[in-house]
Amino acid sequence: MTQKLGRHGIPVRTARNAALAALAADLPSPILADVTGMHRHTALRWVAYARRDWAEYLAARAEGDAERRHEGNGRP
Repeated sequence: MTQKLGRHGIPVRTARNAALAALAADLPSPILADVTGMHRHTALRWVAYARRDWAEYLAARAEGDAERRHEGNGRP
């Protein structure tokens, strides 16, 4: 199915990863592993990825934006 969709220009991997991330955000890893048939360690990594705390990234990003605005090189 992946090959057939790919021949028509439909990117399957992106949609697959988005669906897995959405499931991983809502399900515990043992359930995710059972539902998808993936190994329990793989499911655990997906759950950790989906529940990652992005606060540090967002703070660094905001700091960088503020510095660029201060230098006059960034967007308002």
